[in-house]
Amino acid sequence: MLTVKIAVQELADGLPEDATWSEVLYRIVIRQKIEEGLEDIRAGRVVSHEEVFRELEEDD
Repeated sequence: MLTVKIAVQELADGLPEDATWSEVLYRIVIRQKIEEGLEDIRAGRVVSHEEVFRELEEDD
């Protein structure tokens, strides 16, 4: 797993020259959310599609 510092450096290297602060922040947040999701998967904090559909049907 990359350190945050290395991940930010790679993100910066991949940005276009005219990148805005908003684009930088967007990419950082997306990366953070992906990392959080992967950690949830590794920790077994997942819900099957079937369970989601059951919960949605119960709310109707």
